[in-house]
Amino acid sequence: MKVRQPGFDFSSINPHWAPVREFAQSYNAFSTVPAHIEPFLVKVMMRVKEVLGPEHQALRNDIEIFNKQEVQHCKQHVAFNKMLYKSGYPGMQAIEKSYRDDYARFLEQKSLRFNVAYCEGFEAMGSAAGQVFFEELKEYLDGADELAVNLWKWHLAEEFEHREVCFQAYKALYGKGLFAYLYRVWGFMFAAKHIGTHTARVAAYLNAVDREALSEPERQASLAREKTLKGKIRKASRQRLFKVLSPSYDPGKMVPSPGMVELLARYSS
Repeated sequence: MKVRQPGFDFSSINPHWAPVREFAQSYNAFSTVPAHIEPFLVKVMMRVKEVLGPEHQALRNDIEIFNKQEVQHCKQHVAFNKMLYKSGYPGMQAIEKSYRDDYARFLEQKSLRFNVAYCEGFEAMGSAAGQVFFEELKEYLDGADELAVNLWKWHLAEEFEHREVCFQAYKALYGKGLFAYLYRVWGFMFAAKHIGTHTARVAAYLNAVDREALSEPERQASLAREKTLKGKIRKASRQRLFKVLSPSYDPGKMVPSPGMVELLARYSS
């Protein structure tokens, strides 16, 4: 793992950065997640570092890099989201508030076990999302703005790169027994529902704003494109996320998608 600082400039990017607007808006909605979950992840993993014993020094070192990567993800997506707010979607911020508040509540009221399991659930989603983006979405990425594509490729490739840090933290603190397994799976399912509900709300808002200016035939065509997109991503994600439910799930054994290593090397200088 390595900390990278890509230095993207989103000042001139168009919110409809892909030929299929519904695809761009889907990932624009996803961009609100790292703006709020990454600070949460960093705080949880800092607490993990405090309770890990000296026998876990290697994991402590990995957590240090993990946290620095997540800070960069947050920074870049906050900048990207500011572009969206200024481009005609200020209502995003009201939707984000309740989502952001959830993480403050989790940190204050939930156990460390819950928070680590939630973080591992998100990281499992992140590595699968990286595979989907690199392997399944060429038809949507052709003709897209390279800056937006590179933002997501950089972010998701790093999510895949540090895919086992939260998993190893959970295992180090809570073991590998039946209850640890069941709780990990429950944490994954909780995180998937929580994050999915939020992104669905943001995407619905973004698409609703876009459709205000459309004729009825254009609106129906937009809805059809969105349905097709959701089906493709859902199918591709399900194939990968099903593995998370296995007692033998080990993200460290997963192989990077073609292009991930080369992409990360580009930002490593």
